[in-house]
Amino acid sequence: LNCDRCGIGSIEIDTEHIPKHLTFLRLNHNSINTDGCRGIAKLLQGGDSTLTHLYLYGNKIDDNGVGILADALQNNNSLTTLNLSENDGISKQGMTMLLKLVNDISSIKATLESNHTLDLYCKLSFNADKEIQRHIGEAITISRNNVSNPEAAGREKVIKTQLHSEIRAELCRLQGVHQSLYSEIDPLHMPEVLSLIGRHHGQGELHLALKASIMTLFSTVNMKKCIQQQKAYHAAKVTKHAAIVAEHAAIVTEHRNKMEELD
Repeated sequence: LNCDRCGIGSIEIDTEHIPKHLTFLRLNHNSINTDGCRGIAKLLQGGDSTLTHLYLYGNKIDDNGVGILADALQNNNSLTTLNLSENDGISKQGMTMLLKLVNDISSIKATLESNHTLDLYCKLSFNADKEIQRHIGEAITISRNNVSNPEAAGREKVIKTQLHSEIRAELCRLQGVHQSLYSEIDPLHMPEVLSLIGRHHGQGELHLALKASIMTLFSTVNMKKCIQQQKAYHAAKVTKHAAIVAEHAAIVTEHRNKMEELD
């Protein structure tokens, strides 16, 4: 559906009669604002959304409108193209929302659950924050390279951004995150995480990770819990081996009885 330059400002969507086969919607060069974004958001919400391409180039969308669209796209896997270019009301705050949409750095889980299917275009006419645009571009590139496998895109974003100290520091500063990466990692999984860092980012990053993780481990590890986990693990192994020994003993007894019968 092409509605470019139609003077549209707001959109009323009847949720009971949302078009079932609408996949392509062009609304470029209209007057769509925050109210218009609320209507568009209804087309993006729910598991049965069919819209794949949405063009909102050259409208009156501001940070509030971006927030509405970003919220609607949190759990949307159908929309693959969104163009928000030339919306001069979008500031650094709105760009940060878009960055968080495609790569939420607040936790590893949040990164994995970010939107990995969206191809986002947001070239703004004013002197936008180039650092934010660069990070959005890098996240979108990862998604494009894993277009048929969003889960792989999520894992790659974790490895390239969460597990790289400098990139993570930049993203945390931009998104207002202050939590240490290592405070959310189970100490028992730390060797695997450090191995990933060494393989993908080299010895320098591995050295930094070791220093950071050791300090965090000393302050957060519940030694009693770790000991209990290890005790439970070994107890389970003992039980398993005891069952095997009992099984073999039963077999030996059975063979011995058969030998006595033959005698």
